[in-house]
Amino acid sequence: MARSCAICGKVSMGGFNPQSSGMNRVRAHRRYQPNLQPTLVTQKGVTTRQLACTRCRRTMVKSAR
Repeated sequence: MARSCAICGKVSMGGFNPQSSGMNRVRAHRRYQPNLQPTLVTQKGVTTRQLACTRCRRTMVKSAR
């Protein structure tokens, strides 16, 4: 299973490394990974430990107040 957020479904994204020198700037491929953290998520009354991105964790804390 791919590393993705259990709440919003955020997955890795492709991009390029920034090049800082030279006239012909060669773009090197790289992958941007989401910042996933193990989190206790309650769904349908059952608490499970799932991987959630930090944006979803922040939103969960804000809505709990």
